[in-house]
Amino acid sequence: MAKQIKITLTKGLVNSNIKQRENVRSLGLHKIGQSVTREDTAVYRGMVNKVRHLVTVEEVD
Repeated sequence: MAKQIKITLTKGLVNSNIKQRENVRSLGLHKIGQSVTREDTAVYRGMVNKVRHLVTVEEVD
């Protein structure tokens, strides 16, 4: 079974640019405090890296 990461939106998207908003939406996040669990792949890691100042990431077993 692949590792999982838990991604939580911690800051709002008011002053972010369009690409950052699209990345957050693609991750499946809509509201501040919302969390999603995704597989730990290079694709999701890259998306999280682009918005690392807006989200927090935890590894889940």
